Amino acid sequence: MTIIETEIKNRTSRTHGEDGRLIGTGGYIAPDETMWTDILTAVVLKKPVLLKGPTGAGKTKLAESISSVFQQPIQSINCSVDLDAEALLGFKTLVQRDGQSAIEFVEGPVVTAMKKGHILYIDEINMAKAETLPILHSVLDHRRMMTNPFTGEVIEAHADFSAIAAINEGYIGTAPMNEALKNRFIAYPIPYLSGQQLTVLWDREFPEADASLKAFMLNLAEDLMKQVENGLLSEEAASIRSLLDATALALHIDPLRAVRYAIAEKLDDQNERHLLMDLANTWRK
Repeated sequence: MTIIETEIKNRTSRTHGEDGRLIGTGGYIAPDETMWTDILTAVVLKKPVLLKGPTGAGKTKLAESISSVFQQPIQSINCSVDLDAEALLGFKTLVQRDGQSAIEFVEGPVVTAMKKGHILYIDEINMAKAETLPILHSVLDHRRMMTNPFTGEVIEAHADFSAIAAINEGYIGTAPMNEALKNRFIAYPIPYLSGQQLTVLWDREFPEADASLKAFMLNLAEDLMKQVENGLLSEEAASIRSLLDATALALHIDPLRAVRYAIAEKLDDQNERHLLMDLANTWRK
């Protein structure tokens, strides 16, 4: 039995009670044979994992699939420039109990994940302000603990606690990660799927779709990725998430209109929008 199989058995034998509703769904398709097991190995070894890749490549789906395979609830943080310590750790609030006022601390995702042995998923971590994240340094290194600045409580992470972060490099509103924070992670590149992997995904998601519609979307997907590689389109133009949305729409409306609404209209550059629709028209003929 491998280290991954042993850990899956150990974790799935434990119960998380009502927290089961937070367990993610599976379904991530890895871009190569080793990516999935390599990431699971880091999680089993309690190493924080950093998923690096373009929007729509499946980073969140990957985190949800890890949650599913370990039957381990997931606590999510969506980073922004407004993210502060309270959004991470929790906040104090005034409550009424038995006619008396009292101050209670409502635990946030970091504290909850540490105490209950959940997965902490930090999405778009490079959108957070640099001064906000150092509070996580001791959580993400060998100490796996922290002192809650709001309560003074010393929190040691549950044995099952895992941390996964996702990053979109070079996007508007993002900034390079602080080196001290980055060095606490093991980083994995998460590229877009291609070739047979896309076929498997489309067959799974749209088993009843017409073969010609799936062929159109898959050919367009490959073409868009080539244009991204050639620097003629931005990465978001080849988002697998957007292509799946377009296919779902195309089951009910004209496929070209579906591509326009789900993909082209989200691009900021007018020339890119025109190029994308030209490519779609080529494959639809």
